[in-house]
Amino acid sequence: MPGPLEGVRAVELAVWVAGPAAGGILADWGADVVKLEPLGGDPFRGLGAMLGGGGMPPPFELDNRGKRSIALDLASEEGRAIAHALARRADVFLTNQRPAGVARLGLDYESLRAVNPRLVYAHVSAYGLGHEDADRAAFDVGAYWARGGIASLLRSSSGELPMQRGGFGDHATGANAAGAIAAALYARERTGEGQFVTTSLLRTAVYQLGWDLNTALRTGVVPQPGDRRAFLNPLINCYEVREGRWIWLLMLQGDRHWPDFCRAVQREQWRDDPRFETLLARAQHAGALVLLIEAVLGTRTLEEWAPIFDAHDVWWAPVQDVAQLLADPVAELAGAWRELPVADGAPLRTVATPADFTGTPWEIRAGAPELGQQTEEVLLELGYDWDRIAALKERGVIP
Repeated sequence: MPGPLEGVRAVELAVWVAGPAAGGILADWGADVVKLEPLGGDPFRGLGAMLGGGGMPPPFELDNRGKRSIALDLASEEGRAIAHALARRADVFLTNQRPAGVARLGLDYESLRAVNPRLVYAHVSAYGLGHEDADRAAFDVGAYWARGGIASLLRSSSGELPMQRGGFGDHATGANAAGAIAAALYARERTGEGQFVTTSLLRTAVYQLGWDLNTALRTGVVPQPGDRRAFLNPLINCYEVREGRWIWLLMLQGDRHWPDFCRAVQREQWRDDPRFETLLARAQHAGALVLLIEAVLGTRTLEEWAPIFDAHDVWWAPVQDVAQLLADPVAELAGAWRELPVADGAPLRTVATPADFTGTPWEIRAGAPELGQQTEEVLLELGYDWDRIAALKERGVIP
């Protein structure tokens, strides 16, 4: 099925992850996404070589599947003319390049709006636009993880900062950008006008820390990293069970769940202990209660606790590593994986983008393109004939 954005034409001038992630979601949803690449390609293509491998890196494949790649020398007048021709007929122009750079190419919003007033122009940045740090270089580990406050609030009790997983903030920001683009397309259906849409890695981090930051704004109390052995509600905390597995208790409404939990772990006497009678009392004596819960949960395995907790309406979740998640039937049923078509073999399982549509279901149409794979195809669609294409090749405008 084509997806809800069938018929939408998007041009992507973006590298690395946050911008291409947004374009990848649009492509999954059915948009025709033409990826403009320099003759050397998106540098993210080289990730495999950087890590000592070869071929197309799986992270690049995830964020670029279903797109069409055209390689251009945008420093040349002819290359810029091709990019402008694509933008003039596009519904969406998506970039994460610095504003001064796209302005030099004549691919800034004002230039493109003048020739295509229906264009939705989306810009993804590190720190936002229009201030002195707008052009500061950053990846998501800088703008989202470090400067965005997330690493600080996830530091361990020893004070060491946690290492970020690749693309962590990029994918959240890309999803935000894709949603904003879809909203702007909807608005265009009512007004007939496109608009400029922005989001940034820093804004995404701030929103994801919204509970902590809004509390700080309202009360002046600055949140600190949590210590699981001093967490105010021991019933929404992680615990190690026998044989090294971990579980996470999920009983946010402590007073509601406390009797059920005491029955499940066969510690009815805890209900009569004045230290633990109320949510406030448990918070005041959280350290002692965490130690008691640790001791009792350590007596059984996860497989033993699971039916007991379920029978007593104790809310919980297993802590899983990557291998366990990949084998989790619930992730399968939740639609976490899709099939990636392969020309010369059986489809491969791959990660799904994070939304589904019952009326306009989407599917992965193709893998990520090789650099410039559809250059001639796109030029033919723009009205170029083979003689002009050959001349562009001779002049080094296209590969």
